[in-house]
Amino acid sequence: MNLQEYLHSIQDKTVAVIGIGVSNTPLLELLAKSGISVTACDKKDREALGETADRLESMGVQLKLGPRYLRGLRQDIIFRTPGLRPDVPELLEARERGSVITSEMEVFFEVCPCPILAVSGSDGKTTTTTVISEFLKKEGKRVYVGGNIGHPLLAEADQMRPDDVAVLELSSFQLMTMKRSPHVAVLTNLAPNHLDVHKDMAEYVAAKENLFLHQSDDDLAVFNRDNKITYELSKEARGRVRLFSRTCELEEGVFLRDDAIICRSGGVEREVLKTEDIFLPGVHNIENYMAAIAAVDGLVSDETIREVARTFQGVEHRIELVRTLRGVRYYNDSIASSPSRTIAGLRSFPEKVILIAGGYDKHIPFGVLGPEIVEHVKLLILCGATADQIRAAVVGAPNYRQGCPEMVEVHTLQEAVETASNRAVSGDVVTLSPACAAFDQFPNFMVRGTVFKSIVNDLK
Repeated sequence: MNLQEYLHSIQDKTVAVIGIGVSNTPLLELLAKSGISVTACDKKDREALGETADRLESMGVQLKLGPRYLRGLRQDIIFRTPGLRPDVPELLEARERGSVITSEMEVFFEVCPCPILAVSGSDGKTTTTTVISEFLKKEGKRVYVGGNIGHPLLAEADQMRPDDVAVLELSSFQLMTMKRSPHVAVLTNLAPNHLDVHKDMAEYVAAKENLFLHQSDDDLAVFNRDNKITYELSKEARGRVRLFSRTCELEEGVFLRDDAIICRSGGVEREVLKTEDIFLPGVHNIENYMAAIAAVDGLVSDETIREVARTFQGVEHRIELVRTLRGVRYYNDSIASSPSRTIAGLRSFPEKVILIAGGYDKHIPFGVLGPEIVEHVKLLILCGATADQIRAAVVGAPNYRQGCPEMVEVHTLQEAVETASNRAVSGDVVTLSPACAAFDQFPNFMVRGTVFKSIVNDLK
């Protein structure tokens, strides 16, 4: 079924779209332009939506806004926004009344005419997704990047050709209700995350499993051999399995030997890439490249991989060098919204750093972070709702000694940067790597990172 056939099949249906945000606005416009009766539901009021509300109404979209936006959902088809759990009472009641609950991503999987390659995991999703897309573009493919990054792709499905490639980053929220899997699935790693939304770790892992559980025998699933959870999940894959490992040599797959990334298949191995050729710092980026190489092996040349590795400078908010001032380097690692991600960032620097950490509480334990901070941090600047929890994890670490690291608590990011600037000396590294989500003070990690860069760039 292509996009036009899908739209024709729902022509006489009523449709509700929950959430009027970046991801759903193109969907609302697509449905309205197709002459479909559509209602947009959002907890924000009309004033908060501003011109968006006026534009949607001018296209014939009905609006249902405010605190009661989920009440009385009776439409034939309801598009759920990823941030809304599928088991909220209002959606369960609508399903009992006969409504079909779906999402923009689920429909995209139905109508996409080209191969889909998708990446998920707790850490490294965006970099791995972007590296894969850069490999394919360099090889001459027309690539569409979307999902949890880029922009919604459903409205562009009509433009796609069978020999194009859709490269997606998928979150656990998007995967919770997926009944289809991509042709190539990449699971970078799994660690506790988003436990403020998921009921428990088991539900979080179960959502990630949808990345590969609906594959066919001919499809490919790539797993991290070094991560206990993903290695166990690899045994449940329905299609072909390819592993990658930084710590051990594999009979089949992609692995690290000394300073070289090796690909071994059918008993034949070849050196694909020297780690020194990877522009991005940190062992976690070596893992990201191994995952990406495993995904595209046979689709792109090794020379293409090497060219991209030497030139690709990374994705914004991921150990991004903001500026060097009086010999002090300032890095924006705002994407680090979990302890495991912050640990990877800390291990990227050979020297002890000044770390700015803390933020919104996702109910993730910080125990694993404490020893890493003691080992890699000279000054810890805490800010946000989780400051006390991170401090407790550091003090409770077996290798902690009084004052090592020194810890200071501040109230705002502005204060944190100013404190770091006042205390740093030439040769120091200051990194914003919060180990937490941004929602206590910022709408998301991108805004947090942008504000951090602005403050740093304003330093005299």
